[in-house]
Amino acid sequence: MNPALQLQPGTLWPALQKQTAHALRCGALQPIASDERTIDDAGIRFIVRQVSSLARKHAAKTAPAARTAASAPFNPFLPHDPNLFVADISETHFALLNKFNVIDHHLLIVTRSFIPQDMPLDAADFAAWLACLAEFDGLGFYNSCAEAGASQPHKHLQIVPLPLGAAGVRLPIEPLFAAAQMRGAIGTLPGLPFRHAFATLDDPTPGSQADAARIAADRYRALFAAAGLQAIDANGNAQLYAPYNLLISPHWMLLVPRSTERVETVAVNALGFAGSLFVRDAAQMQTVERLGPMNVLRQVAIPRDDDR
Repeated sequence: MNPALQLQPGTLWPALQKQTAHALRCGALQPIASDERTIDDAGIRFIVRQVSSLARKHAAKTAPAARTAASAPFNPFLPHDPNLFVADISETHFALLNKFNVIDHHLLIVTRSFIPQDMPLDAADFAAWLACLAEFDGLGFYNSCAEAGASQPHKHLQIVPLPLGAAGVRLPIEPLFAAAQMRGAIGTLPGLPFRHAFATLDDPTPGSQADAARIAADRYRALFAAAGLQAIDANGNAQLYAPYNLLISPHWMLLVPRSTERVETVAVNALGFAGSLFVRDAAQMQTVERLGPMNVLRQVAIPRDDDR
């Protein structure tokens, strides 16, 4: 283990703030302005942000590919922009600012070598994730592939600080936790009307990050079985999984299998299942209002077995 590549306790949040200020000054960080409102639905105060410039992100993503159409697809993580670099997390992962952030201090935890985004998470992923989540109050999330909201094929985990809402809404789905139906460490949240699986994580004891990561990886695999998902063999090679989203805190995880990336024109990523949705314009906001945020989630997820 190389100590120089290990995150030192108490250093991530100051580094995140310092690098954010630097990246804003030099133009490497390009926040996307948004207007935020809340919509109460199914016992959740959903946060819905209407952003007006997602097209800028799309243009920036596609421009490098257009310039190098005959070469490999553009990968913003290999090499990464040094102006967005925050910290080394481990020998396998480092942290970057999300270049086009809608939420302030949005952090990406990226693998040093290329690993496909749809590959299963492992103990090294959870070790890096939990090391970062121990540094500030945040929510981790993972979009397993394009159908689940991923915008890049290089494996990257994500964290956004809490509260999620500017009006003080910390985590919209939190009220559902009190009614969790558990069998040991794995269970469900009756307030979510689609297939999912919920797990609790024990509070880590000091000096036991490796044990905490192994436990989290075990719970992650148990969530797949509980959610009715199985590994898919890709031509006899690496194991891939069906589309899904994962939310994680130091105390719990939520896994939601996906059926589609969007409902009508509204795309949903993992933060949708935390109660935070993003829309591009007024027409998409009207779609969310007409359908209801919970019904939007229901339509991009998979029906529960008892609803079939």
